[in-house]
Amino acid sequence: MGLCAFYRLGELPLVSGETLLETCIGYQTFGQLNANHDNAVVIFSYYSGTHASYLPLIGSGKTLDPARWFIVLVNKLGNGVSTSPSNSVLQPGAAFPRVTLLDNLRAQERLLFEHLGIRRIALAYGWSMGAMQAWHLAVARPHQVQSLLAVCGSARCWPNNQVFLDGVRAALCCDAQFADGHYHTPPLRGLAAFGRVYAGWAYSAAFFREARWRDLGFDSLEALLVDWEQDHQALDANDLLSALHSWYHADVGLLTGGDWRAALAQIAARCIVMPCDNDRYFTLEEAALEVAELRQGELRPLISPYGHCAGAPARFATASAQIDSAMQALLYP
Repeated sequence: MGLCAFYRLGELPLVSGETLLETCIGYQTFGQLNANHDNAVVIFSYYSGTHASYLPLIGSGKTLDPARWFIVLVNKLGNGVSTSPSNSVLQPGAAFPRVTLLDNLRAQERLLFEHLGIRRIALAYGWSMGAMQAWHLAVARPHQVQSLLAVCGSARCWPNNQVFLDGVRAALCCDAQFADGHYHTPPLRGLAAFGRVYAGWAYSAAFFREARWRDLGFDSLEALLVDWEQDHQALDANDLLSALHSWYHADVGLLTGGDWRAALAQIAARCIVMPCDNDRYFTLEEAALEVAELRQGELRPLISPYGHCAGAPARFATASAQIDSAMQALLYP
């Protein structure tokens, strides 16, 4: 994992009425903020990801070149790096309060505009849940976010997406070892079930029908599913559920009295929205509904059998090239 700094905010009042104690946001920066304080590229962590997940995108000669841009990788609350159930001293495990993306937004605004001194953001970008955070920032700061790249991530959690989340949550919580979050040893059976159920949503029907798991180096479908189980067994169950709560309740409309259309209409940034045509939970159809409300919105779908996973940073060459092209269009118009 890349070197990470921490911005300590102390007590953070939450939408729920609770207070998050000893709040800190983990982040990593590359490059220097220019004299006008307007060359920032802000990238938000996805569901099970961290700042390190985006490191392959950054480097000399790449679109995200630190010689040109001040790049900020931000860890959301609950991801195991920023304040989370797994690392909180005063509110550990099941005692961790309910955190939303609005709460993340308020902490991120303080990091970006107060602590780092950014005045304008050249690009807000993220994949999946990272895109949801980028949407929130573009709504909250319409005159400070110049462009938005949302890859396989919507401005709100639509009902179909919530049904998906209900399913993976139920798979985890059904493990008696989970004990409503008061576990002393990891609920490994629940975590494995979480990963196996998740895998069925993460890729397209064509991916499974055409045995595209071979592209990923697996010799059988079962091997892929076992990998998903093991990957999630390495994560903290309460962290997963904390971040899932934030995802489930995400809605930029909460910034405008509950009207998501009004929220999107106030975004001044140039936006490129890149759903995958085969994404099962951040769907192309719902992305189109959101783009229709934007002042400067372009729907530019990824055409890929890899479904939601197509948008993962630097994971699939063809999709990654499409994402990089969109990033160049926004940063070098």
